[in-house]
Amino acid sequence: MALKLKLNGTERTVDAEPGTPLLWVIRDELKLTGTKFGCGVASCGACTVHVDGEPTRSCLTFVEDVVDAEITTIEGLDGRIADAVQQAWVELDVVQCGYCQSGQVMSAVGLLTGNARPSVEDINDYMAGNACRCATYQRIRAGIQRASEILEA
Repeated sequence: MALKLKLNGTERTVDAEPGTPLLWVIRDELKLTGTKFGCGVASCGACTVHVDGEPTRSCLTFVEDVVDAEITTIEGLDGRIADAVQQAWVELDVVQCGYCQSGQVMSAVGLLTGNARPSVEDINDYMAGNACRCATYQRIRAGIQRASEILEA
């Protein structure tokens, strides 16, 4: 079934059956592999994309449910907040293996979009649904705090 999606600022037509997870359309149909498969049950956050600006787990989001939405993947992430997060990640060498990082970055941008000066507790609460197999949680938290400082400057 042909569906039109607004993905990373561009309208795209995809061929997907109803009930197909958005994750598989992004990765298999559109060949954007920055969004990762982690658990398939929306528990790890590796598949996080933005749907109408909100971090959303694409592994449990059906493609037909986002036809009228603006979808942003890690490849299309841009703007002042995204730049601050990416700068902080590089400055603090946040990434270890990197597998979860696209989901971590998408969630961090979502947090800072709604709360430019999050406390450690705010960060821990907001990012709780993002798993990191390498346990770089301290560096992720520090990266978000640094991004907040960059945004204040």
